[in-house]
Amino acid sequence: MAESEKIKPRHFKELLVWQKGMELAKAVYRLTATFPAEEKYGLATQMRRAAVAISSNIAEGQARYGTREFVGFLSRASGSLAELETQALLSADLAFCKSSDIEQITGEMGELQKMLAAIRRKLPLV
Repeated sequence: MAESEKIKPRHFKELLVWQKGMELAKAVYRLTATFPAEEKYGLATQMRRAAVAISSNIAEGQARYGTREFVGFLSRASGSLAELETQALLSADLAFCKSSDIEQITGEMGELQKMLAAIRRKLPLV
């Protein structure tokens, strides 16, 4: 059995990074539910899409057969994290939410970013 096959879990639900991404997405949904009504189709929607994209990319990448593809999807998840962080900071600057709410989710985002980087370093590009 190849080394890359030993590293890869059988299902994306087994990945702690996917689980944490799901928790982050739920937190973003709860946070954006408090945004002003006029933001329903604005920043709130953008933040929700970015948050959902994180776990979605992890899941899709893990379901692919090649490690190189998985790494590409992990990179997309990192990009969505950066997008979400930017949007979260903007939402606090616009007073759509409290800075303390943003600090909590940006802390989670930082942890996810580190986890994604660690997984990418461990996966051999075959």
